[in-house]
Amino acid sequence: MGAYRADDDYDYLFKVVLIGDSGVGKSNLLSRFTKNEFSLESKYRAITSAYYRGAVGALLVYDVTRHVTFENVERWLKELRGHTDANIVIMLVGNKADLRHLRAVSIDDAKAFAERENTFFMETSALESLNVESAFTEVLAQIYRVVSKKALDVGDDPSALPKGQTINVGSKDDVSAVKGAGCCSA
Repeated sequence: MGAYRADDDYDYLFKVVLIGDSGVGKSNLLSRFTKNEFSLESKYRAITSAYYRGAVGALLVYDVTRHVTFENVERWLKELRGHTDANIVIMLVGNKADLRHLRAVSIDDAKAFAERENTFFMETSALESLNVESAFTEVLAQIYRVVSKKALDVGDDPSALPKGQTINVGSKDDVSAVKGAGCCSA
């Protein structure tokens, strides 16, 4: 399975961002989902507001073995909501669930936070390939649900949704702008 390019045939193109503290496993979640690979190398990239532009979904990742990364989720969420549309689909992801003996964040605490903040929640292990695909596909399914609902809300006005064009889920940012960017460009 190759990476999607702008000239590939697809029905929908959704931009999903991965955010969270350095070292929580964002790159490995992405490479496990896209290429079924895992690497111990850690890369750190600063996030700019351009990263969020046009995003309709987000995986907000923390490390279940480092409580501080869970504490910082609130700050990440605030930044995310400040840069994206109100309808963005957010999945809180507790990664490194394979390190059971080192757990520092309980599932109950994470669930309670997700409920309070109205986000989805899942624990994953990029190492063991646990729930990685589910986390991404659930976010995509929920985005599709939001998009479909928006399409239904337009009703009988044929000019509202031109055939064959990008459905803009964001308020002011154009989702089509990410078509040529590929999956991982900052």
